[in-house]
Amino acid sequence: MEAKVVQSLQWSTLNSSENIMRRPSSSLRYTKRFNGNDQRHHQTLASCHLGFGKGVIGQRSVVFKVSCSSQNVSASVLESGSVPTSSDEAVILKKKSEDIEPYLDGRCIYLVGMMGSGKTTVGRILSETLGYSFFDCDTLIEQAVGGTTVAEIFKLYGECFFRDNETEIIRKLSSMQRLVVSTGGGAVVRPINWKYMHKGISVWLDVPLEALARRIAKVGTDSRPLLHGESGDAYTKALRRLSTLLEDRGEAYANASARVSLENIAAKLGCKDVCNLTPTAIAIEALVQIEKFLKK
Repeated sequence: MEAKVVQSLQWSTLNSSENIMRRPSSSLRYTKRFNGNDQRHHQTLASCHLGFGKGVIGQRSVVFKVSCSSQNVSASVLESGSVPTSSDEAVILKKKSEDIEPYLDGRCIYLVGMMGSGKTTVGRILSETLGYSFFDCDTLIEQAVGGTTVAEIFKLYGECFFRDNETEIIRKLSSMQRLVVSTGGGAVVRPINWKYMHKGISVWLDVPLEALARRIAKVGTDSRPLLHGESGDAYTKALRRLSTLLEDRGEAYANASARVSLENIAAKLGCKDVCNLTPTAIAIEALVQIEKFLKK
């Protein structure tokens, strides 16, 4: 069953932690009749998404978007069209989130990893189960530059301009609490970004390059500016460029508080192809690794 509600609230405010609600998630309940007199209650989880208006300094417009979905089908899974989460995975995810929440103490979670590693999808699942707000750095940068896409920003203003805005976004988010943040693939290359992310907990989604290349080739490379200019078919182009990027960024990704290896998850679950792992299974492993870090 799909239940989805979207509501946007917009007002002008200074972007500071005092203006952000401590627990920005809410829930509602509804009843739908199934097969005669059988009634079941479904809890719909709502997560808030904050968007910065044009510009990255001073007063600006802040947009909260509330996206709701049935407790058995996460909003991110509905949007991506992936296979819905199994009931067993949903139970495990909820239990694990309850186990680690006292240790988190409101600290933000930053997801890092290569392009196409699933940071946005997994981040939304984590935010919903923890009652956190979710933010995608690329989306916030696009909004700050007047709705221009990342690919267009790279083309019009260059990568340095993009990285400067990225750092400013991460700096502002690091002053808040109870956030799950999906960072850009190259956010790890600037040491200053690690200074801000280490205020919370950083999680590296480590995906095999071949799997990343297949994912990216399937959806196309137009939205990936760092893949432009490469020759060959989409898969070959993606794999070649991803290999170079990982050589440059591998040590930086290793700075993360926790590492989530999709190869390790697949081995534990007896799955031959990491691309067949559900986003929820990856989110569960992320919570497991966060718990290990917090209990060191």
